[in-house]
Amino acid sequence: MKGCDISIENVSKSFGTFHALDNVSLTINKGEFFSLLGPSGCGKTTLLRIIAGFESPDAGIVCFDGKNILEVAANKRQSNTVFQNYALFPHLSVYENIAFPLRLKKRPSKEIDQRVMEYLHLVQLDTHLQKKPNQLSGGQKQRVAIARALINEPSVLLLDEPLSALDAKLRSNLLMELDSIHDKIGITFIYVTHDQSEALSVSDRIAVMNQGKILQIGTPFEIYESPATQFVAKFIGETNLFDSSVVECIPSPNDEFMVTLNVPELGEKIKVTDYDETQIGQQVSFTVRPEKVRITLEEPPKTGKELNIFHGVVEEPIYSGFQSKFYVRLDNGILLKVFKQHQNYLEDGPEITWKDSVYVSWSANDGYIVEVINQ
Repeated sequence: MKGCDISIENVSKSFGTFHALDNVSLTINKGEFFSLLGPSGCGKTTLLRIIAGFESPDAGIVCFDGKNILEVAANKRQSNTVFQNYALFPHLSVYENIAFPLRLKKRPSKEIDQRVMEYLHLVQLDTHLQKKPNQLSGGQKQRVAIARALINEPSVLLLDEPLSALDAKLRSNLLMELDSIHDKIGITFIYVTHDQSEALSVSDRIAVMNQGKILQIGTPFEIYESPATQFVAKFIGETNLFDSSVVECIPSPNDEFMVTLNVPELGEKIKVTDYDETQIGQQVSFTVRPEKVRITLEEPPKTGKELNIFHGVVEEPIYSGFQSKFYVRLDNGILLKVFKQHQNYLEDGPEITWKDSVYVSWSANDGYIVEVINQ
């Protein structure tokens, strides 16, 4: 495996009275595609700039393969950075932009030509080598920037919101190309983004950040299915989130517990499975993703299943091609989000429309206790 392991220990950084990073620690494995995900101002770009050497922390250390690199100048580190605004030289051709780092090192012309053509091919720009940046699309410019960053063969590639200036379709295509490049090169990628769909689609692991802190680190599956906090649950995708209290907690097979929650907003008790034993009376946060909720015109049978069933009226149906979103006003007044995937037109059942009387239901296995609320 190429690349290097990165260890960040107790890093803090302030700008005046603003605390950009607050005692941040994490480990990024060699060859990983690792994303720093969070809203604007959460500290992700500041952390990337500290790793790159463009900023110095107020406290803490950053290690590449166990060696503290904070005293190493940015241009001497084993990392290169790809920026949102491309940072290409407008007067140089695509070929010369990519060759620039090698010319600085005074490499032989034959070696420069061989390696530039290799990286032009990697980013699929073989036929554009003599064009100037102003003759390229946004996606092509970003691929030039990626090739220029990779030609020095760094151990770590740092990507600071590299796709945010592109339109949605181009962003999606280039993201897949970026993932393919990572698979071919095999070095450590650290990707900064505020877009949860980008992070979920390409990352090996994700660190979700907010207000200078890391709230959760995990695989895309772990982050989405098992959010550690209310913020993570709401920031990653869409969800239905409720405060509740534990009424009953009974051991069940597979090292699980069947938990009964009292959810004041829903006006009644619900069932949820959990791997942790919770105390009676404990205040917790409960979530169920909209795609886990089933919507039907008829009340579903409860045979053999721990189903949570509620009645309501469709307040807003939104057709999105591959799925429909329903905002259902339950009898108790709460608005519940439901997503229905369109898999087979003939098997979708009767069409559900505005003002329809419906039932929404979900299995106890599909809900999740997000976090215990401190009392």
